[in-house]
Amino acid sequence: MRSRVFALIVSALAVGLTACAGTPATAPSSEASAADDDHGERAGATELTEPPLGLTMIDAAGTVTHLDLWDENISDLGAIAPPRSVASDGRYLFAETDTGVQIVDSGVWTWDHVDHFHYYRASPDILGTVTGQGPARVATTNQSMSGSTGIFFEGSGEAVLLDTEALSRGELTERFRLEVMPHEGLVVPVGSFAVVTEAGPDGRADRVAAYSGDGEPVGTQAACPDARGTITTRVGAVIGCRDAALLAEVTDGELTLSRIPYPPGTTAAPAESFHNREGRPTVAGLAGESGTDGIWLLNTRAQTWTLLPSPEPLVTVTAVDDDADTVLALTREGRLIVLDGTDGAVRARTEPLVAASIDDEGARIPAIVADAQRAYVSGPREQKLFEIDFADDARIARTFDTAAPFGFTAGTGR
Repeated sequence: MRSRVFALIVSALAVGLTACAGTPATAPSSEASAADDDHGERAGATELTEPPLGLTMIDAAGTVTHLDLWDENISDLGAIAPPRSVASDGRYLFAETDTGVQIVDSGVWTWDHVDHFHYYRASPDILGTVTGQGPARVATTNQSMSGSTGIFFEGSGEAVLLDTEALSRGELTERFRLEVMPHEGLVVPVGSFAVVTEAGPDGRADRVAAYSGDGEPVGTQAACPDARGTITTRVGAVIGCRDAALLAEVTDGELTLSRIPYPPGTTAAPAESFHNREGRPTVAGLAGESGTDGIWLLNTRAQTWTLLPSPEPLVTVTAVDDDADTVLALTREGRLIVLDGTDGAVRARTEPLVAASIDDEGARIPAIVADAQRAYVSGPREQKLFEIDFADDARIARTFDTAAPFGFTAGTGR
């Protein structure tokens, strides 16, 4: 594996990343716990004393590279087919290609053992392809060593549940593959279960049904008109609906689906995607195109919605969910702005950083990857990655040059 060093334009003597965000109050109810005894260890992996935080990138041609945020080295991980979209669970990257979903193992991960964490590094790998007729939508959990990963192929209506624990051994194992009516669907893993969307007469997702890990219906269903967008938090798995969010949880081996309706009388558009600092209870999503109706915050622990005003047109938003209730947003001018999650007030903003990437018609929206103290913003057209200390007046802590434009960036090692 070849390595080269990123050019460090703005230096910082201390990275300042924390090993963990604090001890959670409760165990993640959406995850299976049967494999907890091995603490996330796998043969050939090296246990580390700190999280191997990094950014893994894929360019338009399919070249995969990894930036180590501690030593600032970038490694070539190999190549895949040209991707159309990419999802990640913090270890694996799931890239939609012409033939299906190709899976990249970044080789770095954190094992969340509720009251403490374990950190590992192993050899990265290209694991193979889950075949299907796209577009493909991927739903992950917060554990890359247990549970499952869901893939829904819209073109064929195939709902696939992958064994994530098998992925950690380098194996592609499908727990089930169901055929339903083709639609813009989701397969959302929840502990040992999975929730699959179903289409109504108009061909749009309008309800969800629960299945066991081997694809057997378990009798749990719920209405979810225009189901779109999903994320897993410390509490459970979220599925966005036109009039509410569904929260899927597993308690004492039983799956429950709870509706969290939007506030009565609201006229704001529903959130169609959700983003947060990985695993935290609160998630954020834009209300309407460019956040014209504001920013939705969903607290999955309290099961409440909050609508914040948008200070200007936005392209993406994420909830840091820290003691300061921080929300980060990327504006159409390419600025990162730091918002107060209680009232939407702007605390700080950067200069325009990624304007060229946002103005590039048809290009993927630059990503925000948030840690407890830093945010990382990708600029594909600028060929730069920006590390921003959002608690210090949105100070640019480091800037990295990349060798080529990259379309997809994922935070890994978390």
